[in-house]
Amino acid sequence: MKSIHITKLSKMPNSWEDIPGGKYYLIALNKQLQPWWPKILGDHLLKIGQLSLQVDTQSSLITHQFSMNISGNNFQLLGNPNEMPFGDKSIDACLLIQQLSYSINPHCLLYEVNRILVDDGWLILSNFNPFSLLGIVKYIPFLCKKEPYRCRMFSTYRQLDWLSLLSYEILYQQSFQIIPWISPNNFINKNIQFIGCINLIIARKRTLPFTPTPTKFIKSFMEICNKVEVIKC
Repeated sequence: MKSIHITKLSKMPNSWEDIPGGKYYLIALNKQLQPWWPKILGDHLLKIGQLSLQVDTQSSLITHQFSMNISGNNFQLLGNPNEMPFGDKSIDACLLIQQLSYSINPHCLLYEVNRILVDDGWLILSNFNPFSLLGIVKYIPFLCKKEPYRCRMFSTYRQLDWLSLLSYEILYQQSFQIIPWISPNNFINKNIQFIGCINLIIARKRTLPFTPTPTKFIKSFMEICNKVEVIKC
């Protein structure tokens, strides 16, 4: 995995309202997640970052929901998401909304989230799509320094590749909200989604329950082969 660590990055917006069309992004994101909350079970739901905090999780069956960020006043826990103060396999679901786009080291963040997630834990990941209207505007000189165009944008394929290396099973993937500044219920945003401005991925952490070992049959077969070789010699 090629490192994409950088030393300087634009600061994440304090809320969706600080992003042009942000309220529509949030409405569309909540609409996509609504059918999934009853399926996501567990004891602890962690929201990382300012934009994750504003996602509506009232329909979730997980009772203990808390948030974490490196700074801010509305978070239950302050700390570096790349070095979270949780034990291994202690969180059942993690909400990572637009966090990779503003992370200095996205790989480190994903590895840390993978560390704290329990086996079969849920990862809800969203980011801005470079193959969308936002990706085009990003190359316009007088707009590229404004939100959300100045943040990094990772393609769906690239994110899926990262998750595959960590052995995640992809349960849902969708791009939505083609035109940022209009309602998600608009005909275009509602019916054409493959080049939407936001990518959403819902995945589960899959791990083998034990280390594969040779069966007794294979061991016996290998012993017989060794004896045959000795006789031939």
